Amino acid sequence: MNTGHAPAEEAACTDASPEAGCTGAPPETARADDAPTESACTGTLPGAALGGPVSHAVSRVARLHRIAAGKLLKGLGLYPGQELLMMHLWDAGPVRQAELIRALELDPSTITKMLQRLEQTGHVRRRPDPDDRRAVLVEATDESCALHAAVRDAWGSLEEHTLAGLESAERTELTRLLAKVEANLCQETAGCPERQPG
Repeated sequence: MNTGHAPAEEAACTDASPEAGCTGAPPETARADDAPTESACTGTLPGAALGGPVSHAVSRVARLHRIAAGKLLKGLGLYPGQELLMMHLWDAGPVRQAELIRALELDPSTITKMLQRLEQTGHVRRRPDPDDRRAVLVEATDESCALHAAVRDAWGSLEEHTLAGLESAERTELTRLLAKVEANLCQETAGCPERQPG
């Protein structure tokens, strides 16, 4: 369908350099028969992302890391995010459902759905809070102990796969730099949960 906007789009593209990918021709690295997963891993920077190469790289890495984590978790019968909920319960003990919502920064309906699935598999149980009968306490079951070991092993495998080829000093430096990036984003978005003093 011709919207009448094509000339404006062409004009917007003529001032850009060929390196920006705005020449109207497809990049030489792209082929019509390329699989989406292959093109996602080429590292080719889209023209519109030239001003934010690090942000683009972080976005790609986060997506691929989540996919890799999802494959490992699927073997444990978990969906991505459920392992983080379980990690919180294993470390914190029984907590109110409202605390899980705050700690994981997810909406109540998502937490409820996650808990329903984890209850069905016997990993968590919910019970009334004896201090406030209107509140619900959530806790990991004894049966989840085997899952604890499996999640720990899965995250260890993910770590080694993710950081393969990096020396110990590089891993330490990457951790330090990512912490600085996280701090920047926390300040920008006010999107970090409160840290408990450790």
